[in-house]
Amino acid sequence: MNLKFTVTGEELSDILLNIAPIRPVFIWGAPGIGKSALVQKFADDVGMECVSLLGSQLAPEDIIGIPQIKGEVSQFMPPKMIARKEPYVLFLDELNACSQEVQKAFYSLIHERRIGEYHLPEGSVVIGAGNRSQDGAIVKTMSTALINRMFHVQMVTDPGQWLHWAYENGLHPWVTDYITQRPDHLFAEPPKTEEPYSTPRSWHALSDALKSYGAGEKEIPEKILRVLAFGAVSSAHAGSFLAYIKQLSHKDLLGEIIKGEAKFPAAPEQRDVLYFVAQSFRAKLLMELPKDKQMLDANLQGFVHRAKALIKDLSHLNLELAQMVVSSDDGKVLPEWFMVEIVRDLPRLVKNER
Repeated sequence: MNLKFTVTGEELSDILLNIAPIRPVFIWGAPGIGKSALVQKFADDVGMECVSLLGSQLAPEDIIGIPQIKGEVSQFMPPKMIARKEPYVLFLDELNACSQEVQKAFYSLIHERRIGEYHLPEGSVVIGAGNRSQDGAIVKTMSTALINRMFHVQMVTDPGQWLHWAYENGLHPWVTDYITQRPDHLFAEPPKTEEPYSTPRSWHALSDALKSYGAGEKEIPEKILRVLAFGAVSSAHAGSFLAYIKQLSHKDLLGEIIKGEAKFPAAPEQRDVLYFVAQSFRAKLLMELPKDKQMLDANLQGFVHRAKALIKDLSHLNLELAQMVVSSDDGKVLPEWFMVEIVRDLPRLVKNER
């Protein structure tokens, strides 16, 4: 499912606080973006225990329980993990990975908050979550009856919110500093092949690995750093991350270049650092330049003038990287007015790009 409108984690928290107590909510989103953690935080915020069930590992009897004879009749006894006396948050993770039989077992639990004769304690909340079909995860078609019993939202990553969480939870400074400079690398769409890819969860995993090795406090062999980075996040992002680590002694190199206090690294052994700086430069242009030229203030006008001069300098040093800075190969396009000025002032660069 792809909903027309998406929400960030912070917006979703507000939706859960307002909607989940009265209607079951289903959270759609790619793997590793923090859906489970956000539900746990919601439970903590409202002061209730969170009980998680993993849909892909459930059988119908895990939900409806088993029959027990009482006198002349039989009665289904719900499992202990569900049959509780105090209100709680029931989190049905990977709900759309369940078999059709398990989904049917959830109908009354989601719609009426009951299993057989057992009713969830008054005030309990039911929340479901699952991945989208394009995410390459375990996904089964949800019946229209089940879909119609829930309120649906689609969650996406927000680098600013994730960084706030990452700083609060003490993630490795290499990871937080890198994502601060390259927020576009926090998440990548799942690849078609079996390989690691970037998500908030995988960057968290890389942070844990770096902290375990004591990175930053002692020297780690380059091979080990490569194994850690390429084993956790997307290949392109891993290479860029390693280049960032190499230029840590020039942490603010891009800022210094923009101010005119430094130049693009030109030595052959610094090519990976130059590539990282060029990528960061493009990311800064995408972030800083407004779509409408009329929105430029005096500071931004100075930045635009400096940016064009730097692109010209970079084209003399490495034409391919200069073309990468102004290209749209990644689907992200610099403002049209800026590209018009590039065509006017640097025709050689754009002509070669074509």
